[in-house]
Amino acid sequence: MQLHLSPSMRSITISSSNGNGNGFVDLMKIKVAARHISYRTLFHTILILAFLLPFVFILTALVTLEGVNKCSSLECLGRRFGPRLLGRGDSGRLVKDFYKILKQVNAEDTPQGLKFPESFNQLVSDLKNNQYDAKTFAFILKGTMEKLEREIREAKFAELMNKHFAASSVPKGIHCLSLRLTDEYSSNAHARRQLPPPELLPLLSDNSLHHFVLSTDNILAAAVVVTSAVQSSLKPEKIVFHVITDKKTYAGMHSWFALNPISPAIIEVKGVHQFDWLTRENVPVLEAIESHNGVRSYYHGNHVGEANLSETTPRSFASRLQSRSPKYISVLNHIRIYLPESVCILSHLLCIEACLAARLFPNLDKVVFLDDDVVIQRDLSPLWDIDLLDGLFPNLDKVVFLDDDVVIQRDLSPLWDIDLKGKVNGAVETCRGEDEWVMSKRFRNYFNFSHPLIMEKLNPDECAWAYGMNIFDLRAWRKTNIRDTYHSWLKENLKSNLTMWKLGTLPPALIAFKGHVHPIDPSWHLLGLGYQKYTKIESVKSAAVIHYNGQSKPWLPIGFDHLRPFWTKYVNYSNDFIRNCHILET
Repeated sequence: MQLHLSPSMRSITISSSNGNGNGFVDLMKIKVAARHISYRTLFHTILILAFLLPFVFILTALVTLEGVNKCSSLECLGRRFGPRLLGRGDSGRLVKDFYKILKQVNAEDTPQGLKFPESFNQLVSDLKNNQYDAKTFAFILKGTMEKLEREIREAKFAELMNKHFAASSVPKGIHCLSLRLTDEYSSNAHARRQLPPPELLPLLSDNSLHHFVLSTDNILAAAVVVTSAVQSSLKPEKIVFHVITDKKTYAGMHSWFALNPISPAIIEVKGVHQFDWLTRENVPVLEAIESHNGVRSYYHGNHVGEANLSETTPRSFASRLQSRSPKYISVLNHIRIYLPESVCILSHLLCIEACLAARLFPNLDKVVFLDDDVVIQRDLSPLWDIDLLDGLFPNLDKVVFLDDDVVIQRDLSPLWDIDLKGKVNGAVETCRGEDEWVMSKRFRNYFNFSHPLIMEKLNPDECAWAYGMNIFDLRAWRKTNIRDTYHSWLKENLKSNLTMWKLGTLPPALIAFKGHVHPIDPSWHLLGLGYQKYTKIESVKSAAVIHYNGQSKPWLPIGFDHLRPFWTKYVNYSNDFIRNCHILET
């Protein structure tokens, strides 16, 4: 084919051989219009057409050869060949088709008998060998993911159960420490010496001093609390620690503080068995909690079997386990409700009437209650010399109660100068703060508001507060009915088959202290170090008291490694007992 342009660019002649070998030539002459269109534009247009026409011919031939002669429209040709010219292929359509199949498979049940691969390599191998269609492949993909999801959930719940058992157990080193110190108490007179010495006994009720109360059966934890408080104090000579423990730990706890005095602080160690009034007869609700079959099952039952794991989230299951810690049925965890008590101990003097008189006349120190049918025949003044009343701390005005999983990092003496404005309990509120995970607790987080009595009496949006570091004004407390309210709500929960709240000491205390709490600055008490690994180190360093509330206690292997040093810095690793028991050795 040849192209001839006239000199004037007004005509174009196209000639070509007819291809039959006879030498004849076909001619075609085109006259070019002279109006409105430049010769150069027309020339370029013809060149482009001459270039594209062979490709159009080839594409049309390919369509015919592939048997798609029905695709004759420009739209069809463009849809089929346009993406290929751009190097894109039919992937968009394939993806849409696959989405359609996945949506269909998602709405159907997985067929029985399908074998799911154990690995990606096996999946690829099965696809190659079995030549699955797209729908079968989608079913295999769905079944494999469902299987993995079940295995992940089961592993997560198993992890939570193992963590619960780890948190509820006593580490070997701490158990060793208790046994060795108990043995020391029986064989070493220095381990049995009186705490505090007789000449210091009057200071145990001296209200000019700073009295701390600690209730625990963990000797190592108690040592850290006391040591950190004394070392952080600007006036350690004013510190008096009242350590309360159970009967089995008493000898070991006494030995520790007798052999490791923390001068100049004063340390008193008491066992619950030494309080004559603290019996199941005087505290019937504790008897109910310890013997109630539902309570025993709640704390020691099959936690996995009782929970419907298919409908329970790991987070709610973890919360359920944490609320079932066996410590909640220990008298040591409830004893704080009896801090200000004055309890009658001499039965022959009609204790009921004496205690009633003490409540009727709170400003009097002693009274003698007489019936109207008695006759006095002897001088009764010696009665005023008899110690009629006993209790935890009937002579103290103010105490700071500490949990055993706290560390004191700053002088706490200013706590005694805080004006509680007539309230009983100075505590940090837990409904506001930077840490939304820890400081977002309101009544709805603790109570079952589907229960009619809870719904009637409580407000779900009311702010909760924290145990762990509390200032208690015992004078104000003695004028209230906090203890009775605490008991009555515990009984109501037992009657309701434990459905009013997750068992523990805080929920009934939130009710009993309702209207008696004065909020203190959050910098005094930082919570969450036992379940919140994302606690900011800067916040930990600046807090007066840090609290490892939660399962990950610093003395346990499950404690958070980056938060543990704030606790271990107060452990005396040079002590023979700690060294020989290999406590916290890596």
